[in-house]
Parts: sequence; structure tokens; C-alpha cells
Amino acid sequence: QVQLVESGGGLVQAGGSLRLSCAASGRTFAYYFMGWFRQAPGKERDLVASISWSDGSTYHADSVKGRFTISRDVAKNTLYLQMNSLKPEDTAVYYCAARLGSAHSTRVNGYPYWGQGTQVTVSS
Repeated sequence: QVQLVESGGGLVQAGGSLRLSCAASGRTFAYYFMGWFRQAPGKERDLVASISWSDGSTYHADSVKGRFTISRDVAKNTLYLQMNSLKPEDTAVYYCAARLGSAHSTRVNGYPYWGQGTQVTVSS
């Protein structure tokens, strides 16, 4: 069974930085895509970024391009999201997710495995 455990959320001032981590276990992830989603109160859950575990190719949503960077450490089975120049509108619960596949996907329903989420709050 795939297990995903996020950490690294917290409270930060606008313009600051945070790095989220997601420890993955229970499977060999060579053919998986891993993603970071976020959900603000009253809003839908949206993909922030995704990465191919095998070749490291990435996708970043337009809203975070140039500010957020997704990466992975294959040896540690850990996914990261480096968030810089944070804005109040980045405030949300951030979720790590995983899917078996051959291409990036933005669909929430395309990811069967999810972490419990970590809160990120950006104050103005």
C-alpha cells in the first residue's frame, strides 16, 4: 500500500519561503508521477506541480511558475516543493499525491494515493 506523509507546512510572511516534503513508501515508484495539490477554503483542489519519478520531468501551474519548484530524491523516496516569494493567495492545505502513469495529469481523480495534507498560511 502506498503511503504518503507530508511535512514542512507552517505560517510565513508574504515574500517568504517554505519547503514541503513528502515521504513516500510502500511501492517502487519508478513508473509513477507524483504531484502537489492545494485546496483553499471553499475552493476546489488544484494541481500545483507534478514530476515524473523516473526521468524528473516537471509540470508547474501558471500561478506558481518561477516561484515554486517540484523535485524528488529517488534514493530517499521523498518529494519536495520549494516555495519562494509566497503570497497570501498561496494559503491552502497542500497535499502530496501519486499515480501510476505515463504522462502528467492535472485531474484530481487521476491520483489514487494521497497524503493527509499540510497547512500553509501566508500572512500579508
